[in-house]
Amino acid sequence: MPELSKERLERYLTGLFHAPVAVTALVSLRESKASGAAKEYGYGHPVKVEFTVGGERRAAVLETTSPGPFGHEHMADRARMMLWDHGAYNALPRHARSLDVGAFDRNGNLVSVGNAEEFFLLVEHVEGAGYILDLARLQEGAPLRDLDLARADALCDYLVEIHAVRGPDPGLYVRKIRELLGDGECIMGVCDSYPLPHGFITAALLEEVERRCLSWRWRLKGRTDRLRQVHGDYHPFNILFREGTDFTVLDRSRGEWGEPADDVTSLTGNYLFASLQATGRLEGPFETLFRRFWDRYIERTGDAEILETAAPFFAFRCLVMASPVWYPSLDESVRRKLFSFVLSILDAPRFAPDRVNGGLDAL
Repeated sequence: MPELSKERLERYLTGLFHAPVAVTALVSLRESKASGAAKEYGYGHPVKVEFTVGGERRAAVLETTSPGPFGHEHMADRARMMLWDHGAYNALPRHARSLDVGAFDRNGNLVSVGNAEEFFLLVEHVEGAGYILDLARLQEGAPLRDLDLARADALCDYLVEIHAVRGPDPGLYVRKIRELLGDGECIMGVCDSYPLPHGFITAALLEEVERRCLSWRWRLKGRTDRLRQVHGDYHPFNILFREGTDFTVLDRSRGEWGEPADDVTSLTGNYLFASLQATGRLEGPFETLFRRFWDRYIERTGDAEILETAAPFFAFRCLVMASPVWYPSLDESVRRKLFSFVLSILDAPRFAPDRVNGGLDAL
């Protein structure tokens, strides 16, 4: 991101709101710290902008995407992402609203897209605590509360609600399955980012994962009737809770339409990840949340077929969680269990939520 100055921000915001704006603070926003391995890689560095307009105190978050290896190498890649986010954020219920999409020009000025050198996204600032903090509390041995169950139910019911909306073009499902493998942010892009060799992780192992995922593409790409509205990155860092079960989602990603398993595996995969870091198995409160989420989702949607589509989406999420780039301090035993889980589920025709622990020792 180019260097931000209050003066340039004030000019930009004054034009956006058609009223004088005074910027009062710029605050770098970092990921919430959780127990276990810290997430140390991200696509950009959001900045909270505090300002007054017309005597009213307001706040927004200015988001950018940094050049990087996940399909963001070219300015056009990052522009596509910002332009898509601007429309998609505002089309999804309970998502933080995008206020504008703009760019930095060669002189560091913020403009609404014309003479663009780099893109950013201005999103409303939403109060709340990251759901990752709830999981961190459970990792540290705290008991499972009724509120934990109620929040998991609310998160499940939200997916039931948005997944009820069917997609407009069957070709978008084929593209989603293709991009699950070949997109820079997905399976092949993540595999390409691994520094090799890394302990037990070799090029041969990643090649085997890719090979098995490729066979899943041909199993799934014809199931175009499954195209639904999705969030696309439904994990604990992108969910903010306030009191009780009141929550907002952030950072919708990689397309408005896709396979429902993408969202369900994203969140339940993080229950597994948190449990593996805590005890080396899926057990205790995390097993309760994991099993409850899957059971409730299938009961409320009637979509038992999701068990036949989940495997490659779990593989994608586990490749990220096992990545030395994304989680450099992760214990090697957890990386090994994640890869074992991936190989195990990719070999099975149908995912079994009650048999996760049986696939953790394949390597």
